[in-house]
Amino acid sequence: MITLLLLSTGVVITTIVVPKEKLWATSISQSTIVSIISILLINNHWSTSWHSLSFILSSDAISTPLIILSCWLAPLSLLASSKTLQSQPTLNQRTFVLLILAITTALIITFSSLELVLFYIAFEATLIPTLILITRWGAQMERFQAGLYFIFYTLAGSLPLLISLLAIYFSSLTLTIPNIELIWSPNNSISSLNIWWALSIIAFLVKMPIYGFHLWLPKAHVEAPVAGSMILAAILLKLGGYGLIRLISLFSSTSSSTISLVLVTFCSWGALVTSIICIRQTDLKALIAYSSVGHMSIVAAGIFSQTTWGLNGALMLMIAHGLVSSALFSLANTIYERNGTRTLSITRGFKLLLPLSSIWWLIMCVSNLGLPPSPNLIGEIMILTSLITWSTWLFPVLGLSTVFGAMYSLMIFQLSQQGTPNKYLTNTPLSFTREHLLASLHLFPLILIIVNPTYSLIT
Repeated sequence: MITLLLLSTGVVITTIVVPKEKLWATSISQSTIVSIISILLINNHWSTSWHSLSFILSSDAISTPLIILSCWLAPLSLLASSKTLQSQPTLNQRTFVLLILAITTALIITFSSLELVLFYIAFEATLIPTLILITRWGAQMERFQAGLYFIFYTLAGSLPLLISLLAIYFSSLTLTIPNIELIWSPNNSISSLNIWWALSIIAFLVKMPIYGFHLWLPKAHVEAPVAGSMILAAILLKLGGYGLIRLISLFSSTSSSTISLVLVTFCSWGALVTSIICIRQTDLKALIAYSSVGHMSIVAAGIFSQTTWGLNGALMLMIAHGLVSSALFSLANTIYERNGTRTLSITRGFKLLLPLSSIWWLIMCVSNLGLPPSPNLIGEIMILTSLITWSTWLFPVLGLSTVFGAMYSLMIFQLSQQGTPNKYLTNTPLSFTREHLLASLHLFPLILIIVNPTYSLIT
């Protein structure tokens, strides 16, 4: 952990002093080195114990895949934004790169934190750089409203978590995750313990977000630049799932009560409703954003089931969805750079204009719907099995959400690739090597997970 943080700090310093003409090449190459070194953490994945290099930072089977995912996507987000931002002033380019690196550093600290206070600080530290990305490099004037939605939703959800952390400290006299052992007083009623549990998870439900807490996400995705959308969908949404996995073991006796029944049912129903909403979308980025809400609702339901299959499926689906959704946003950006719009009724016929890019669209869309042998299928099967075993009444809801999920994933490919392209797109340049490299680097980890899914499971 310390090595990764020192390397990230070195990349930040280099970004400040490097000449303008070498800024993007240097930042991308150094971020790539950090991501390659982070893969060495996979050796810690085979044990359930913590592998600590300091008193406050360590990794285990849950945090290691998410740390590697964070480091892997940092250079990809910079690579996706390099062409668009190279025409801007040098200060803007440096600021943009520094914000991406700041988010990555905060994510590494969050996923490797042993102290809940440090976890909370790093958890909140991702808000400011993301807010600046949305409001400064957003596409339209609505980016300021999207920024307000984003900051107030997440801050309002995080304040109850801070109160809960204080209560956890007074109960166990420590905030070190392996040492926390909550002491239930005989005077505490079940309702008060349920309230405590609810206060602890609101921040993570907003951050994921599940249906009902999701209104900030489509606006943030639509207005954010491509790098902001990639990091937001691929990693920042996983902070909520990671926090739920960490805290649900502390409240196991409480969360197995009535509130768990309500949450699993609500998340399953939210996945179905969101899948139906996706079919009615007219904006390409909004459609991909709403699909993230549906997938994260399924992840939350799997975590609340508190079964081994549910937790393993949730972790697998978080990793797979992070790579697939990031790839979809980068592919949507290639269309936006050529078409100038993300409206699906106008965006059509790109199979004839960009035939090689059409292959990447097909692979990512079928991965998004969970076609074998994609890791998305493995995660969804594990979660659905745990949920249906938990309650067979969830079968029709989960079955319909899966069907509608396949419908909107195929709709993305059909509407954007099929048909006759508009006449003003006849001189559209072919796909660049940078775009093929982006898609292949998203696909490469998915292939590795297909070959050995154990790397994304809690062993």
